[in-house]
Amino acid sequence: MISPLASVDPKAKIGKSVTISPFATIYANVEIGDHTWIGPNAVIMDGARIGAHCQIFPGAVVSAIPQDLKYEGEDTLTIIGDHTIIRECVTINKGTKDKWKTQIGDHCLIMAYVHIAHDCIIGNHVIIVNSVNLAGHITIDDYAILEGLAAVQQFIHIGAHSFITGNTMVRKNVPPYVKAAREPIQYVGVNSVGLSRRGFAKEDITLIEDIYRIVFVRGLNLTNALEQVKSDIKSHPLKDQIIDFIQNSKDGIIRGI
Repeated sequence: MISPLASVDPKAKIGKSVTISPFATIYANVEIGDHTWIGPNAVIMDGARIGAHCQIFPGAVVSAIPQDLKYEGEDTLTIIGDHTIIRECVTINKGTKDKWKTQIGDHCLIMAYVHIAHDCIIGNHVIIVNSVNLAGHITIDDYAILEGLAAVQQFIHIGAHSFITGNTMVRKNVPPYVKAAREPIQYVGVNSVGLSRRGFAKEDITLIEDIYRIVFVRGLNLTNALEQVKSDIKSHPLKDQIIDFIQNSKDGIIRGI
């Protein structure tokens, strides 16, 4: 149902059983998937590609132009996956010619007053809590959780299943499966509770803990720590994933305990 009080450009592509509430604004170069709900006073601007079964709450602004002086009007996108919830007053900027898109995956929860800047790539099942601010070019992998008021510097990579506590300033990459907190940000343990809730086997959680004990707790420099992980920890896809993440973090990862 499209309210007669909504402003919907006739060129917009609207799926089946979409609800567009009074005073919402939908621009021309927009696609909205089936069964999505657009709340009152939400603004969906050019370049938005909204999936199916999404909820976009009042006051949200999706696909506004980047707050980046290097943006030259290039035709870019904001892509929102299926079953994603965008709460009140969230702002999501479209991409620049760096990635040509800003993207949020499926089954994400973006809580009120979050800002997601240009060229951010966010995976599936990510939770971003109230008033988190993401600068441009940030990558957040699946199942990561950022608690309220966290702020993330541009070009940061946050690994899968990681947990960042509230009010944390994230200036270094956060490897997968860890909890990070404090100022300056540092490792404070493995996200064992979250992993257990998501069905990780106990032995896999223990393996992750063994890896990060070497990396963060024993006082080794990172090069020596990775060599010890390679030699002492049995072969396993989780081990390979963690090593690859750290080795590809050219600007460094968070500090140890």
